[in-house]
Amino acid sequence: MDISNSHNNSILWFFKHKGFDDQNIHEIFKKCKRLEGVQKENLNENWDYLKKIGIHERKLPSIVTKCPRIMTLNLNEKLVPMVQCLQTLATKPNEVASAITKFPHILTHSVEEKLCPLLGFFESLGVSGTQLGKMLLYNPRIISYSIDTKLSGVVDFLASIGLTKEGLIGKILVKNPSIMGYNVEKRLRPTTEFLLSIGITKPDLQKIAINFPEVLCRDVDKILKPNLDYLKTRGFDSRQVATLVARYPPILIKSVKNSLEPRIRFLVEVMDRRIEEAADYPEFFQHGLKKRLERREKLLKQRNISCSLSEMLDCNHKKFLTRFDLVERFV
Repeated sequence: MDISNSHNNSILWFFKHKGFDDQNIHEIFKKCKRLEGVQKENLNENWDYLKKIGIHERKLPSIVTKCPRIMTLNLNEKLVPMVQCLQTLATKPNEVASAITKFPHILTHSVEEKLCPLLGFFESLGVSGTQLGKMLLYNPRIISYSIDTKLSGVVDFLASIGLTKEGLIGKILVKNPSIMGYNVEKRLRPTTEFLLSIGITKPDLQKIAINFPEVLCRDVDKILKPNLDYLKTRGFDSRQVATLVARYPPILIKSVKNSLEPRIRFLVEVMDRRIEEAADYPEFFQHGLKKRLERREKLLKQRNISCSLSEMLDCNHKKFLTRFDLVERFV
């Protein structure tokens, strides 16, 4: 940045006064050449407005460093209309400020040219205004996605695996907005093809997309295959693995070290059960190790009670105690 004249000196000192160091200042001016032509009064107006809408001043240097362009936008023509529109979608006081903090570039998009068409696109998928607000403010990067290429591509892909019932795709996008950030050909399609290759049926694949869309977003080689290989090393055959995944899909994305391994060791070494029992009751892997498995196993052993995993785990704790006549002794 050329700081030889008084105007540029004024801008430089504005940012220094706001807590930017020389490296930050160099970085923001490299990212946004327009800053050199902005009046100090406009910088103050935008800075004060961002504080006014609930963004903590200590966070502003980081936000501006991510997207220095927001300091060059016309306050009344760009910033205020976008913020007001986002506020109509919010259900909680700090949601808009939080969204801007996550993705400040949201303020650089046009209400008429980008936000309104985006709202119309999701409404056509059956997403309600409340759901839309929650989705967009939770994952504000969505506003940067192209409707014609990226978003329509994800929608078309989900339809291609049979999710054609009206409103169903919208529900999936609301449940896991991050799915829209993934490339269909590089991530979503390879994942679904992998699931089909291990024995998952198309109806089960559809259920996975509806109930656990996050599974479709994981990398096959880095996560899904290693989890599959681990399950096989523990003795599950191909048919059992397919059953495990169909009934509890997150088993393919859970941490082996922190989730799968401790539960299998507890099943075999402490509960003295065979892994086939977990194959018959895949939901075993969704239960908390400390709060449910260890606690209930201890209670059953004290009374020398034998039961199946489903009898032990498929109810809340009150019903569990009643089922095995443990109410008076352990309540």
